[in-house]
Amino acid sequence: MDALLTAIVVWLSANFYIPPNFELPHIEYAPAAKMADIRSSHTHSAVELAQNTSDVVALYDDKRRTIILPEGWSGTTPAELSVLVHEMVHHLQNVSGHEFECVGAREKPAYLAQDKWLKQFGRRLESEFQVDRFTIVARSACM
Repeated sequence: MDALLTAIVVWLSANFYIPPNFELPHIEYAPAAKMADIRSSHTHSAVELAQNTSDVVALYDDKRRTIILPEGWSGTTPAELSVLVHEMVHHLQNVSGHEFECVGAREKPAYLAQDKWLKQFGRRLESEFQVDRFTIVARSACM
């Protein structure tokens, strides 16, 4: 897993204005119910990737510097790997100390990186996760 995370850091820093940092996150796996509990019990420290308002695909916990992936995640498809790319953006934002106006503002760069990753494989964020540009704007807005 460390080699994969390192490769993602290199890819992100080469393709976006994200400084590389090789202090890698912890990785945990959790069943869907536990991920939903984690999501509801955190306020600002958990950043999620969700297909819709009820399905949590992955989480990043700032305080523990931990990516939480669903049980059964294997990383064998471009879509699954894109989830890791998305959460690695949050990790790099966190370890660099980058501050945002609100938690939601952190999402736009993560979604853009995830979409660019998917496009390398002829896929799109919208078709894989039902996340279109309007959804990205809505989830990134500070209200």
